[in-house]
Amino acid sequence: QGGGSAVIDMENMDDTSGSSFEDMGEMHQRMKEEEEEEAEGETGAGEEEDGEFLGMKGLRGQLGRQVADQMWQVGKRQASRAFSLYANIDILRPYFDVEPVQVRARLLESMIPVKMINFPQKIAGELYGPLMLVFTLVAILLHGMKTSDTIIREGTLMGTAIGTCFGYWLGVSSFMYFLAYLCNAQITMVQMLSLLGYGLFGHCITLLVTYNIHFHSLFYIFWLVVGGLSTLRMVAVLVSRTVGHTQRLILCGTLAALHMLFLLYLHFAYHKVVEGILDTLEGPNMPPFQRVARDIPVVSNAVLNTTAKAIALTL
Repeated sequence: QGGGSAVIDMENMDDTSGSSFEDMGEMHQRMKEEEEEEAEGETGAGEEEDGEFLGMKGLRGQLGRQVADQMWQVGKRQASRAFSLYANIDILRPYFDVEPVQVRARLLESMIPVKMINFPQKIAGELYGPLMLVFTLVAILLHGMKTSDTIIREGTLMGTAIGTCFGYWLGVSSFMYFLAYLCNAQITMVQMLSLLGYGLFGHCITLLVTYNIHFHSLFYIFWLVVGGLSTLRMVAVLVSRTVGHTQRLILCGTLAALHMLFLLYLHFAYHKVVEGILDTLEGPNMPPFQRVARDIPVVSNAVLNTTAKAIALTL
């Protein structure tokens, strides 16, 4: 029995050892499978992270392109809108849509003061006639520069004349519109530009005559009559559109003083001021360089004659 039991124990031991070896192998296999699964899991996670990163990068690129495209479209629309605004002549057409007959009638009316000031007088809301009068005044100033004793250098001084005339027209119109707004006068900026522009018709007539006929007495007559009539016309129109004696006095007195003094300036001081500006910018007026023939002394003539005779005898 003892031998039998030993044999059984050996068999049990052998079975136990075999099963333990099998268990170790299974555990080793399981550990390998788990390591492979973990490795595959890490690889998959890395690929997922790369995919997520690439997806975010692609999304950001798409958003950037969409934003850039949208900004380009907005800028293009704004540029086309601004270009169409400046290129569209329909905006300025109402201010220059006038017949020559109407311009001629308004020029004549600018020299005739209105009598009825109890109701607002009509003012032409166009700028063609005033603009042509300003350019005409520029041409008359250039003509006066040529006919006067002013020495013209470096061109025809057109820029100075244009700056003076347009500066007066636009500057005084803006100032009078602001003053009319303070005085509660019923007038718009375009109407003020038209009123003051047609008021320059008297200045053009006065300067055109007095630049060709140089008599101070004749200028004063034209200044009082022609310039005074055009000024009275503007004053009467402003009086009809202003309520209140104090407001009328301030507004009309300022306009009359500026308009009449501007005519005096153009006749007496404009040329001197321009000449002073030129002297300041270009230096004093220097006479042009001229070559003067010099007399050869008598001794030099004798030496030259002797040398010529000696050469002739030698030859």
